[in-house]
Amino acid sequence: MKGTKRSPTEQSLYLDFCQQTEGCIFPLHTSIALFLLSYCDCKIFKVYLVLTKENPDSSLLRDILSQDREIQVISRQELPPIVQNCCLPAVVEQPDVFCRAGLAVVLRHIIQKSYEADSSRKEILELLGFKKTCLKACAEVSQWTRLCELTIPLAVENFLRESPDKPPAIPVEIVQLERKLSEPVRVHNDDKLRRQKLRQQKATGAEPLPGKEKAKSKICTQQASKELACSSKSLELKVAFSKLTVQEELPTASREPSHIRKAKATDLPPLEHVFAEGLYFTLTDIVLLPCIHHFLMIVCKRFSEKLTEFPLLASWYQRIQEVPRVKTAASKCGIHFLYLPELLSTSDEQHPDLSEVTAVEELNDPSFIGGPRPTMTKLMEKGIEVMFSPHPSPAWTLDWYRLPAAVSPREGKMSSDRALRKQQQLNNLVYVVINQAKPGDRIVDFCSGGGHVGIVLAHMLPSCQVILIENKELSLIRAKKRSDELGLTNIWFIQANMEYFTGMFNIGVALHACGVATDMVIEHCIKTRASFVTCPCCYGFIQNTSKFNFPKREQRRQAGSGWPEQFKKTLSYKEHMILCRFADQTAVQLPPQRRLIGKQCMCLVDLDRARAAEERGYSVQVISMEPESCSPKNNMIVGVPT
Repeated sequence: MKGTKRSPTEQSLYLDFCQQTEGCIFPLHTSIALFLLSYCDCKIFKVYLVLTKENPDSSLLRDILSQDREIQVISRQELPPIVQNCCLPAVVEQPDVFCRAGLAVVLRHIIQKSYEADSSRKEILELLGFKKTCLKACAEVSQWTRLCELTIPLAVENFLRESPDKPPAIPVEIVQLERKLSEPVRVHNDDKLRRQKLRQQKATGAEPLPGKEKAKSKICTQQASKELACSSKSLELKVAFSKLTVQEELPTASREPSHIRKAKATDLPPLEHVFAEGLYFTLTDIVLLPCIHHFLMIVCKRFSEKLTEFPLLASWYQRIQEVPRVKTAASKCGIHFLYLPELLSTSDEQHPDLSEVTAVEELNDPSFIGGPRPTMTKLMEKGIEVMFSPHPSPAWTLDWYRLPAAVSPREGKMSSDRALRKQQQLNNLVYVVINQAKPGDRIVDFCSGGGHVGIVLAHMLPSCQVILIENKELSLIRAKKRSDELGLTNIWFIQANMEYFTGMFNIGVALHACGVATDMVIEHCIKTRASFVTCPCCYGFIQNTSKFNFPKREQRRQAGSGWPEQFKKTLSYKEHMILCRFADQTAVQLPPQRRLIGKQCMCLVDLDRARAAEERGYSVQVISMEPESCSPKNNMIVGVPT
């Protein structure tokens, strides 16, 4: 039925609150969440502000928040136990065993619940963007998510805290966003839209410059941006605002003339940004608005001449006010839009060219020789060879036929052959964990997926608490359903990126954590001094990130360690990447010799991980799972703090 309204179960939303300055609620993550609630007119959640310091003046909130929402103020000690183990913001369902934590996860959940409550409001669901993936990728693997979710809010907070007596230091993240807005827009139907734009330009006599010349011309870029901001007739604006009104889509255009249809893709004019992610208003714009508003407020007040450096950001700020309900929602959160003068030109000051900073070292290493064999030989010459520790109990297995059906992966949607291999994988991990765990231990199943590992452990170890952490909501919901069928009472479910879990634990486990996710799990365990049992996967996705460099960082050799030389002293980044790429060549369809080389590369990559952990006070083994046919990715890295 169209426009169905439901009465979903009330959920609790917990937001940090540390201070309020010049109309801004700190931290900005809280301002963003309150703005989204106001924009969606969402009354589903019971909202709690959690004091992050002893005596902040919460009475000041009355001056900047409307009175149409009841908000309670509590201390951190009053949080449900599951939330005390997470970064805020967080949402909890009753009973308090399922938690969603982290800004992007919580905001996406608010949108989904608002739409479920009133399915006639399709514009709410449109905030999630094409294929509903807006800010879905975790910040560790997506630079865009990291910029919007983490670095811009933090940079603006630091900017607001700076003394007015200091010379302005514009956050580099704001410069990155300005540059992002100057890039051509890529959308799923951009060829069609670019041909429409070409036809429009030819009809008006506004012939575009060729793409390369336009990219080189700063004046043309500024002029194009100004025209886009000022012209209500631009194609991009028509397309963008057609989704924000009752008009579902633009009228179907007549067949394009022959010269338009035959135009080369390289000759088509680029699409300009209307909103942060391109043509359409999305969750990203919701996230950025409180940040950019408070940034511009300080700039206008203290050094307005800096405004000319951000013409695209200023245009975006003005354009977003035209979105229906944005002004109303913003005013309820204490955001009163600024009037910005028309920016006719930009400053002559040049921003640092961040695109020239390369994250990959030694791209032109003259000593590099391609392929895995030369790299493996180079390691062998330094005494670094493929070396597995013996399996502690290769024949051990769970009695799957006596376990409840919901414990077995056969209950999931997978073939019988795949379910058998999954059982074999679980035999390996569960054996190691069971032999390490003690009554009262807390065990965390990172990247838990549908809970295959965590549910078995919770069933087998009733005196331990098991926590499943997973970014994908549907996977965690399936795990919760299986847990409910079993009546498990020693299990929690947390939908979050793993860095948002801040609780203490004794053992961390991860089955087939992709790429650097394995390194994130190991790092999380080391920081907590917890044991770890990981089975890596997707070696080809390993790359340098904001937190990790490969090979693992150079460390001092320990006397008598038997490890003659660390990887980083022997291999370049590019050579290590060769090992990672060939480590993925272990599929059963490949020739045996090629699979053998892939297995050796897997071992070398994991030995690098193991030695890095050893240097930080761990005893680590790299073990091959039994039987090896249980998975092409059949290594286990087992670490215990010494």
